[in-house]
Amino acid sequence: MAAAAEPPLPLAHVADLPLPGGPTRLDYQTLDPDKNLLFIAHLGDSEVIVVNTKTRRVVATIPGVSRVHGVLAVSSLNKVYASATGTNEVVAIDESSFRIVARMPGGVYPDGIAYDPTTRHLFVSDEHGQTETVIDTRSNGRVATIALDGDVGNTQYDPTTRHIFVNVQTLGELFEIDPSTNAIVRKTKLRGCAGNHGLLIDAGVRRAFVACEDNAAFLLLDLRNMHIVSTWTIGDQPDVIALDSRMHRVYVAAESGIVSVFSDDADVKLIAQGFLASAAHTVAVDPIATLVYFPLENVGGRPVLRIFSATTKR
Repeated sequence: MAAAAEPPLPLAHVADLPLPGGPTRLDYQTLDPDKNLLFIAHLGDSEVIVVNTKTRRVVATIPGVSRVHGVLAVSSLNKVYASATGTNEVVAIDESSFRIVARMPGGVYPDGIAYDPTTRHLFVSDEHGQTETVIDTRSNGRVATIALDGDVGNTQYDPTTRHIFVNVQTLGELFEIDPSTNAIVRKTKLRGCAGNHGLLIDAGVRRAFVACEDNAAFLLLDLRNMHIVSTWTIGDQPDVIALDSRMHRVYVAAESGIVSVFSDDADVKLIAQGFLASAAHTVAVDPIATLVYFPLENVGGRPVLRIFSATTKR
């Protein structure tokens, strides 16, 4: 008997926006909804691409961000911060001029970035240096280096506890850091997870989602007691996770091109899974417009931002 077909993804194709540069690797994205700006890390071209999501036009290309991985918009500071792994720096970009205004030491291989609005510090995953680099956004200087004793995955800020959570992927643990002291206050073993890289904090309901790139596992973690609630098997090499707070969905993008969609209700469940496109490993969501963005590095020989509208089909 033939296997049952996977349910179609609850996405309706809206547009393909051609992106500048070569058909090389694209990485993290960050959306500033206040300014209708989407910033895309074009890792292979060492540039940050800026898209106006209202007009659906590329409005700037920011060069000189060597091997850019992580990008994070901090609207209150009118800045975007990008990790340049080619020069081991964190770069500050002005959101008005789209110019680089500062460069800061980022460790050995800076990757994911989180921002604590209380201390106004950035927390940067130093993946190969096995530390978390702490940077003061007022002085643009490094103020601390927190040893994590393992390769570091994504890092996220939790506005409820006002703590930073960090994946330490070679240890299979989630570290919790108090930004007021830069001290590690808790370590949680993520059983059943190999290579915990992707991380999303869903603060409103006190839970976290973890993508395990080495064994294609996806974990739901209760942040109130740090217990694993559920584990699913998803597409190979899952990477970036995005939350649609309006549609109550969580999207998981994988290097294999498989996209998994979960309900973000009281009962979290897998509602759809399927192949979207080659190397569709990064996803961003505009919950106000209910649009979902997938930058694709090579569509007919050029990079493209594929835009979808979330649908109600489940």
